[in-house]
Amino acid sequence: DGSNTVTDALLQELRGDTLWLTLNRPNELNAMNKPLVSALSDTFEALKGRHDVRVVVLQAKGRAFCAGLDLQSESWGDDASPQALLAMQRDISDIYRAMRRCPQPIIALIQGAACGGGFSLALASDIRIAATTAKMNAAFIRAGLTACDMGCSYLLPRLVGLSVASELMMTGKFISAERALKVNLVSEVVSEQELATTAEQYVADLLATSPMGLRLTKDGLNFSVDAPSLDAAMALEDRQQALVAGSADAREAISAFLEKRAPIWKNQ
Repeated sequence: DGSNTVTDALLQELRGDTLWLTLNRPNELNAMNKPLVSALSDTFEALKGRHDVRVVVLQAKGRAFCAGLDLQSESWGDDASPQALLAMQRDISDIYRAMRRCPQPIIALIQGAACGGGFSLALASDIRIAATTAKMNAAFIRAGLTACDMGCSYLLPRLVGLSVASELMMTGKFISAERALKVNLVSEVVSEQELATTAEQYVADLLATSPMGLRLTKDGLNFSVDAPSLDAAMALEDRQQALVAGSADAREAISAFLEKRAPIWKNQ
């Protein structure tokens, strides 16, 4: 659409209602340096107020999705005080909080290695599509730290269950694309060449839904996965449905169904 914004570390392209984000440090296996951390955090944070973007696709250039934190070209720990380390930790972890808070569903396209913080980029997305070359691990524990980092201890057990999450996090071992599909960590495994076209099919399905309905579905899932009871989850569902049912788009959906045509959404 000609709506292209390019930064060195993170490429952004708006295609219709979909924002395609591309990690662009292929020679460093898309390891996260300070500019990339800032770009990711700022971009996902800004999405909360962007109603022109309905879906986000997160992909990467080169042979790896993201090798985690760039420990070679950046000096992260010059000041090793607890205060400085906590500030650094929060600067990076803000990315994953912003990914879960933004109302748009995020589709991650994973090829090659997704390690540590790169693994968490995949975990914090809503839908994961893996290339046959994908391999993911909770690399933190292999660096002498705990594996509980960048949302991994929260997100991974909810995606694959506690047993598999414990195995992966306590060993730091890689999970292949094939096994990731078996444990429901990814939705599909395709060749690297098919990643983008496969994502476009998911994007089309997502955009066929009403704008408000899609945003509130991500919102509702975020709350319901931690709901203390069925009643609590259903109380939220009831309020959300009442909100959406009163919209012009909901009336348009009924008209389109009766007239056997695709609805025309106006986000109203």
